[in-house]
Amino acid sequence: MKILMLAPEPFFQPRGTPISVYQRIKALSDLGHDVDLVTYHLGEDKDIKNLKISRIPNVFFIKKIKIGPSLKKIPLDFLLFLKASGKLLRNKYDLIFSHEEGALFGIILSKISGIPHIYDMHSSLPQQLENFDFSRSKLLKRVFLGMERFILKNSSAIIVICLDLLKQVEQEGYADKAILLENFIDFDTREFSAEEIRQKRKEFASEDKKIVLYAGNFQPYQGIPLLLEAASQIIDDRVVFVLVGESPAAVKRERDKAQELGIAGKVFFTGQVSPSQMPLFISLADVLVSPRLSGTNTPLKIYSFLKSGKPVVATNLWTHTQVLSDQISVLVEPDAECMAEGIAFALFDQRAQERANFAKEKADRDYTYSRYKERTNQVLDKATGTPG
Repeated sequence: MKILMLAPEPFFQPRGTPISVYQRIKALSDLGHDVDLVTYHLGEDKDIKNLKISRIPNVFFIKKIKIGPSLKKIPLDFLLFLKASGKLLRNKYDLIFSHEEGALFGIILSKISGIPHIYDMHSSLPQQLENFDFSRSKLLKRVFLGMERFILKNSSAIIVICLDLLKQVEQEGYADKAILLENFIDFDTREFSAEEIRQKRKEFASEDKKIVLYAGNFQPYQGIPLLLEAASQIIDDRVVFVLVGESPAAVKRERDKAQELGIAGKVFFTGQVSPSQMPLFISLADVLVSPRLSGTNTPLKIYSFLKSGKPVVATNLWTHTQVLSDQISVLVEPDAECMAEGIAFALFDQRAQERANFAKEKADRDYTYSRYKERTNQVLDKATGTPG
């Protein structure tokens, strides 16, 4: 099939939704489909077979888009709609595939053209307003809720990335349209040698020390201050913390926090790294942490953490427990004392490694690229009415 895809975000950048967009395109390409991607002017081109990227013009001279809802996205989304409309007028497509709020435009184009539409529901649109502290307006939340229901009603198929979103779609009455397609990371990366891991590890800790690693953005819902407070309660000099990701401004904010807590000497910030380098950082860690405080989506990194065979410490909240359990991870209450105790258990108790081994077995069994492609095919069949 020839697919018109709308992605209202910078593509490619190493953050949640763009990584998911990359995975979708790669699977569609490997299944033999052609994808015309309409996206923002920002981001790195990716060389994927059967992919053509069309970017909106940078008429507003915007150089950066933050994660989550943003006023900057309004004019960019309008340009995205115009660009996609032009593509639809000039080309024949079999399917329209839209991500996030781009689905509103995808539905409009679908209605005009009669082409089936797939909604890739990475998160709940009204919930984003709260998660990213964008607005507490009840009116705006009702507008976003109405938009989301309109999109669900008029899409031919709906991709959901976690059980929470699946339940939400089912409650709205569209269970027959939904396919659960979990966003585990599966980039084509090379194997890192033991020597490469050892050399990278030396940048943060000597061989006798333990490394606790966090990877991701530093948005408030991620719980970075909680992690730093927990680090301040671990007085063992053998333990250091490495935080991977985010912009220089966000790193400075959290580095200042570490300074205030008196732990600057044992907390290291790397800034953003490419997805191809993430396996290297995960390999050098002794324990992996996710201190998330709010939201209901499963963090993308959790799947990579499970595959690593390293102990995982995470807050005992629905955002994690959709996938994690006490059998495969160390779940803790979302406070600094419990987080510190959980990290200490994961570092020094053999039972934590036994859980990590079970986690790897589960991940190797359940989160495979072949299964991912199968689920992608099911989405296409559902959208086009092809019998499964």
